[in-house]
Amino acid sequence: MEQQEWTRIFQSHVEMLNSKGHIWHLEFDENIDPKNPGCWKTYIRKTSARFSCTSCRRSWPSNRVMVIFHMRLMDNQGTVKVRALRQNCKKCHNAPMVKPSVESDNIHILMENLVEKIRIKCYQENLGPRNRVPKSLDVKSPHEPNHCEACKMGICTRE
Repeated sequence: MEQQEWTRIFQSHVEMLNSKGHIWHLEFDENIDPKNPGCWKTYIRKTSARFSCTSCRRSWPSNRVMVIFHMRLMDNQGTVKVRALRQNCKKCHNAPMVKPSVESDNIHILMENLVEKIRIKCYQENLGPRNRVPKSLDVKSPHEPNHCEACKMGICTRE
């Protein structure tokens, strides 16, 4: 996950919220627990991405990559924590979980949807359902729940 690109795209989408006198920033947090947000508001979204095994270099696409966002607005300071859930290689024994590589177009879609959720959850705006759908990848094999971090957490979509 290319953090600078995510941050740049987030900042371009969050500019309208900054005009309300609030400054928003994005943090990457591998410890976000979607089931225990504490004082944070949660938003979980599915996207498409590619993975590459660090052991055998095999790569694969997935249209079931879950991204967890925790957000809050306190004292004119908005914070969004993000965690893209990982997958591991089905061919390698004991393969490590690897982070997804999300294309820029889908990061833009994620951030556009995220800003809408911020407006709803942090500013109580009534926008109605308007989520944009990510661009899908050509996936040849079925989703592998045993190799998906989101499935193991119980938050993977089964669409």
